[in-house]
Amino acid sequence: MPNLKITETSLRDGHQSLIATRLTTDEILPILSEMDKAGFYSMEVWGGATFDTCLRFLNEDPWERLRKIRANVKNTKLQMLSRGQNLLGYKNYPDDIVEKFLKNAIYEGIDIIRIFDALNDFRNLRKSIEVVKEEGAHCQCAISYTTSPAHTTEYYLQLIKNFENAGADTICIKDMSGILLPYEAYDLVKAIKKITKLPLEFHTHCTSGIAQMTMLKTIEAGIDIVDTSISPLSSGTSQPATESLALSLKETQWDPELDLSSLNNIADYFKKVMKNYQDNGTYNMKVLMTEPKTLQYQIPGGMLSNMIFQMKALNANDKFEDVLKEVPKVREDLGFPPLVTPMSQMIGAQAVFNVISGERYKIIPTEIKNYVKGLYGKSAAPISDEIKNIIIGDEKVITVRPADLLNDEFEQLKDEVGDLAQSEQDVLSYALFPQVSKDFFEKRKAMSVNVVQI
Repeated sequence: MPNLKITETSLRDGHQSLIATRLTTDEILPILSEMDKAGFYSMEVWGGATFDTCLRFLNEDPWERLRKIRANVKNTKLQMLSRGQNLLGYKNYPDDIVEKFLKNAIYEGIDIIRIFDALNDFRNLRKSIEVVKEEGAHCQCAISYTTSPAHTTEYYLQLIKNFENAGADTICIKDMSGILLPYEAYDLVKAIKKITKLPLEFHTHCTSGIAQMTMLKTIEAGIDIVDTSISPLSSGTSQPATESLALSLKETQWDPELDLSSLNNIADYFKKVMKNYQDNGTYNMKVLMTEPKTLQYQIPGGMLSNMIFQMKALNANDKFEDVLKEVPKVREDLGFPPLVTPMSQMIGAQAVFNVISGERYKIIPTEIKNYVKGLYGKSAAPISDEIKNIIIGDEKVITVRPADLLNDEFEQLKDEVGDLAQSEQDVLSYALFPQVSKDFFEKRKAMSVNVVQI
């Protein structure tokens, strides 16, 4: 095996970052056999926003996509991203849903599940780790990297020891905002390597302009696996380009030994696909622009573009800089949560409301209230009594694992969706995205009726 392994992200994070996860299954299938020959350690193909987008925008069954990908990839491990107790949705789900969902994903061909929690609250990962291990799949636990007075190296090392003790197979440094600086990354990898023998993976985004430099420093520090994306789906808010890294490291001690001919064929294929998305306006060149302010405000690329859209919709483009400055203040008020889904959307919305209304916390979304109540988990730093009082008054903050307050609901949901669901997987789709799934099932039913009539 090569010294450095590559996880290819184009079929999940690459197109999620650049074209809002719009690659269709028909666009993915023709290139899979070539990708399978390239020598990747794994291919990230599922999870994240792929599930929601398949149902909501592409009129596709995400489970069927996974089955088709697995049927065409014989040699390379398939990987997915899951948000712990949130799975692929935006709230905590009961343990029975988490268990059935992960079991089905593994059954349909997922080999590696990368699990993270938006707050790095280890309690929100326990159930997922337990299920993945029981099913004999590979459990990768990720730290959601951020910086704050609370997020010290010691904080991350303790989290990693928790992961290791719970049975993680590998650890990932998930730098979703692209803010981990090169020399800090070198020191962090060295520190982690001192306390664990588990293989270590690095995931970042090129948004701020430092990703390639940081990735090289993690490699020099002894990282085992890195996430890259084939060139037409790389850079900007995505990952560094696979071919560029492979060529840079050729004949060094870190040579990933990828098949360069296969990489070129994959790139040529996706150049044509991405040209179509450029022509229809889905692929906006703005996502390729370097934004060093990311380092200043810690705002991930997706969150930044979402906020630009919000401000435009509110006819308040002139207040955009004010919102950027408000984000770190809200984050500090709320205990320095990492800006990753769903926290990034929540913090961003609160910052927009604070600026637009002209008064801080005059408008408070329900999600922020629930977060302060502890329903998403525990923040890295305590939230002051003053802020708690403003947001939830004298309501009590929970201290138990949030999912402990949830009752099993699979059977209830099964009854609710009725004969629209044709399988356990349909019920799970409905559990995560009720209305979107229902719309999809109804369209599917109508199509099958039409086919029978023809």
